[in-house]
Amino acid sequence: MRNSMRRSSAALATGAALALVLASCAPSADDGGDDSTDDTSATAELPEIDCAAYDEFGDLDGTSVSVYTSIVEPEQKTQEDSYQPFEDCTGVTVEYEGSREFEAQLLVRLKAGSAPDIAYLPQPGLLKTIVTDTDAAVAAPDAVAANVDTYFSESWKGYGSVDGTFYAAPLGANMKSFVWYSPTMFADAGYEVPTTWDDMIALSDQIVADGSMPWCAGIGSGDATGWPATDWVEDVVLRSAGPEVYDQWYTHEIPFNDPQIVEALDDVADILKNPDYVNAGLGGVDSIATTEWDSAGAPILDGNCWMHRAANFYQTQWPAGTDVSEDGDVFAFYLPAMTEGEKPILGGGEFVTAFSDRPEVQAFQTYLSSADWANVKAVTTPDGGWVSANNGLDTDNLATEFDKLSAEILADPESVIRFDASDLMPGEVGTGTFWSEMVKFFSEDKSSQEVADAIEASWPQS
Repeated sequence: MRNSMRRSSAALATGAALALVLASCAPSADDGGDDSTDDTSATAELPEIDCAAYDEFGDLDGTSVSVYTSIVEPEQKTQEDSYQPFEDCTGVTVEYEGSREFEAQLLVRLKAGSAPDIAYLPQPGLLKTIVTDTDAAVAAPDAVAANVDTYFSESWKGYGSVDGTFYAAPLGANMKSFVWYSPTMFADAGYEVPTTWDDMIALSDQIVADGSMPWCAGIGSGDATGWPATDWVEDVVLRSAGPEVYDQWYTHEIPFNDPQIVEALDDVADILKNPDYVNAGLGGVDSIATTEWDSAGAPILDGNCWMHRAANFYQTQWPAGTDVSEDGDVFAFYLPAMTEGEKPILGGGEFVTAFSDRPEVQAFQTYLSSADWANVKAVTTPDGGWVSANNGLDTDNLATEFDKLSAEILADPESVIRFDASDLMPGEVGTGTFWSEMVKFFSEDKSSQEVADAIEASWPQS
């Protein structure tokens, strides 16, 4: 029964208290097991949460909350698994719908009056568009605001706010500045992981001289095709122009076709539009536009590709049984800076936005913004590929060494972190022309200047 969990008058468990519960559920190092793939992919035992935190919402048994999101398989299962303690505690059923056409279809649903109760928005710019154009979003309740004030840095609350009103708490966080590679292939070839941008280009040239093609890439993603290319541009803007220019760019204090942005596009083209460099094992340069992002790194496992730039969540795209480790089949290195002593990081994440203020919806928002959910999500993601900016997350609960590496880089005081610029731009640009023009960058061989000019022309005037 859903209400079988005990209700008490104690406060919601803190991250530290929950960590003790999680530790008691974890298998002991003396259990005789090993670190085989079967063990790490097993479903973890879920901890209980303190149901008293949801008493204020009244009797929720038999109610439901609909969730609409771009998070699809294989990540969908771990998302749904992380809701089980909340469902058991409250009696609320969470109805989950993941879609690759989320960005396009959400606005259609909102304008048609068929909004979900909650949507996970991967773009703060989309949140602003929704608030401005549809007036459908509901401000976050006080309990959610209190959790965000406690567990997240101030900047994250700002990303979830529009015109001073707080709407959306952060969910997961992404560390995007990674390059995936095969440690075993590198070792066999005598290659070393590059630590500077020039080293990375020199390594690419060496791979070409040795008779191989260094890079593979793909930006196909249904209605969201093009977004992986915008990540490339954003990472390079951070490195070539710096964080101050980056901020001026996404806020439109400088135009999209500013020479510094065009130069960054040229830097991207030097890699991704170089026929000697790409598209290893997949086709010519134009194949980048049609290759699905989630399979673009696969040639690394076939020995056809050496490097693939993708975020930490790409870890979930490797086939079952792939050894993701520093000495394994695949791992990732930090995308090097262009200037010595700098450590720019491109980040991202999802934001929980509600379109209803029913008690069960507010209760679920509260759960998702808590340290409890962050730790439960870590435990229910046994194969890794997920991190959070929630400071109540015990990193020991993260499944893999790579996840812990991601969390460490995000927390490194030397890191200069900026949120995904396309996600901060107005929706018609960030999830519109920026995506579509990057497709044309490859499929039609449009120049950097042509792409930048077209995107600038699309920027809303008001």
